[in-house]
Amino acid sequence: MARFRIAVIPGDGIGPEVINGTRVVLEAVARRFQHDFRFEELLAGGIAIDATGEPLPGATIETCRNSDAVLLGAVGGPQWDALPGSKRPERALLGLRSALGLFANLRPAVLHPALAAASPLHPAIAARGIDMIFVRELTGGMYFGDHGRRVGVHGLEAYDTESYSAFEIERIARVAFQLARSRRRKLTSVDKANVLESSRLWRETVVQVAEEYPDVKLDHLYVDNASMQLIQRPYSFDVLVTGNMFGDILSDEASMITGSIGMLPSASLGQPGTPGMYEPIHGSAPDIAGKDKANPLAAILSGAMLLRLSLQLAAEAAVVDQAVASVLAQGFRTGDIMDKTNSDQTLQMVGTRAMSDLVAAAILKG
Repeated sequence: MARFRIAVIPGDGIGPEVINGTRVVLEAVARRFQHDFRFEELLAGGIAIDATGEPLPGATIETCRNSDAVLLGAVGGPQWDALPGSKRPERALLGLRSALGLFANLRPAVLHPALAAASPLHPAIAARGIDMIFVRELTGGMYFGDHGRRVGVHGLEAYDTESYSAFEIERIARVAFQLARSRRRKLTSVDKANVLESSRLWRETVVQVAEEYPDVKLDHLYVDNASMQLIQRPYSFDVLVTGNMFGDILSDEASMITGSIGMLPSASLGQPGTPGMYEPIHGSAPDIAGKDKANPLAAILSGAMLLRLSLQLAAEAAVVDQAVASVLAQGFRTGDIMDKTNSDQTLQMVGTRAMSDLVAAAILKG
């Protein structure tokens, strides 16, 4: 019996619902494979502000550091929008990434065959399949650069600085090249090198790192062109590597062409030996919180990534992926991936809890 300690941060909005569903699925994995998963719930985000006055309590950071992996739901909500930037729930995400040294964010975007009708793409494009993964640099760029306000010639100004070091670019590029080497050996680097000096250094550095990986085909796209090509020919992409802000925007675009943002998981990784953090890419969706409407599959698939990448349980991760595909193939849908035309009478809409239970049952049935 393998024993693992998993830090759980349910967070705000629909976070507790999708995380509860993921725990049901992971507990089914533990039963089937005779593992011992020890879950410890922690505070972060808006709920932590209400309880402690801080978005990220020190005790949460310490427990996460001493865990094998971290499972996160979502943070934020309108009730905390008036707080200053340093006290907003979203600071918990940046604080966790910094405290755990999480510099590489992996966001797979896969169009399940059963969800082809949920994609807004032309059917002829969707039929060719989508299976790509974004490698997003997570601790540099504009989100972590110098920022502030000042009085200029025309009055009040605000500024945010985009900055990258060659070290940061080399580090994320190697993660992307190694991942591409394990897939279809194709890497697309996305930048804005025709305008931004930081992007020129990005491109130069990626080209240098590419010399270490002659078996991987490298190409480059400007970010505006990449956003168009994701719609026109998504089937042609394998691994994409880009900076923090570009990766944030492009991976959200990819989530919609694969059917719903409720389907995309993510993993945030640091150096070997440090705990990774796993979360759905969607937000807290306060408008549907507590209504049993949220799609738990992005969180559940994040749990599969946790099994594969942090716990080194590849077979168990594959079983979760297969269970999700099986449930979708049987026609079960949450509202966000339901065929709105009602053209397919075989589909059945279910809630958060039922969808999670269906995946868990598929795992136990084998």
